[in-house]
Amino acid sequence: MRLRMAARLVRGLLVAISATGLMASAEAQEKKIKIGVVFDLTGPLAGGGSELNYVGAKIVLDYFAKTGVEGYKIEAVYADAQSKPDIAINESVRLLEQEKVDMVLGFFSSAQCVPVAARVEQLKKFMWMTTCISSAVFNEKGYKYVFRPQASGDQFGMMTMDFIAQNAKAKFDKEPKDLRVAIIHEDGAYGVDVSRGNEAGAKKAGFNVVMKEGYSATAPDLSALVTKLKRAKPDVIFHTGYNPDITLLLRQAREQGLKFGALMGHGAGYGVYEKLKEGMGADAAYIFNTDPISIWLANQKTMDPKLSPVIKMVGEEFDKIRPGVAIRSAHVGIGASNTYVFMSDVLPRAIKKYGGVDPDALRKAALDTDIPRAAPCSASA
Repeated sequence: MRLRMAARLVRGLLVAISATGLMASAEAQEKKIKIGVVFDLTGPLAGGGSELNYVGAKIVLDYFAKTGVEGYKIEAVYADAQSKPDIAINESVRLLEQEKVDMVLGFFSSAQCVPVAARVEQLKKFMWMTTCISSAVFNEKGYKYVFRPQASGDQFGMMTMDFIAQNAKAKFDKEPKDLRVAIIHEDGAYGVDVSRGNEAGAKKAGFNVVMKEGYSATAPDLSALVTKLKRAKPDVIFHTGYNPDITLLLRQAREQGLKFGALMGHGAGYGVYEKLKEGMGADAAYIFNTDPISIWLANQKTMDPKLSPVIKMVGEEFDKIRPGVAIRSAHVGIGASNTYVFMSDVLPRAIKKYGGVDPDALRKAALDTDIPRAAPCSASA
């Protein structure tokens, strides 16, 4: 009788030990962060820069999926916003509520980020935007869980005006006050915000603004806008658009014989050289654009040494995906670098300092991010 009782106790103990082991194993397997990634892979925004942002972000996410972060596995779940704000919202909510992702990352269009950010904040979930430059995403919102490591659209608009002001005399043989400028833009959150920066910059420089007008990025015909530009006779056109609206505008400008001294773009479609060349041929080489510097053009001597192999890796992986591309778009680097900031700086801190990957831990870790500026170049560099 005692032997039977002892056997039952041993069996019970073994079962308990086994169950404990299974629980520990399950906990180890569950030690991961699930990231919902949303970009426009179809529709007009895909060719305007969103797909290239996606490629850059995915390269970095794939890299960390192999290595993990502080013992956490990385699992990415991808969704296509289809260049539509309502689908961007629906896909983000689906990822959070049905796919049970811990956060959402990505996004390209400001017109999507404005409503998506509001919805994600309402759900008290964490959102990390790689692009979406409009100030309207954050202005007077007071968000706690939404972050963006990117310059804002009005800064883009200010910088291009400053660039032309600095070169007015040398390149146009005119004082800034005598330079005629036109400001045209798609009428979404992105274009409106950049145009505000353009206006402020033009006022600061003392330019003569001869035209300012918005248009729908999905307009099938921009010939009326070109006609107005012809009448205004600007020396410089400051344009904020995606694609195919950029290609449409420039094709109709050529057809109608529009003349100007310089065309200044502001990221998005102007950052996709292959698309510009496809629509404009050799003329694409004479278009100016402002964007965060391409990671492949940055002076790596001024950077943290650990970044050089990452930049090399991103370039090599991109070349496998898109062989033969003449110029690697800055959009690839934007998606890659802004994703890398999260994966290499924010996420490790959330895990080590704040105990995990819940929205509050990620939020606190993001607020702590303070990456120093690159060291200035020496005279011999």
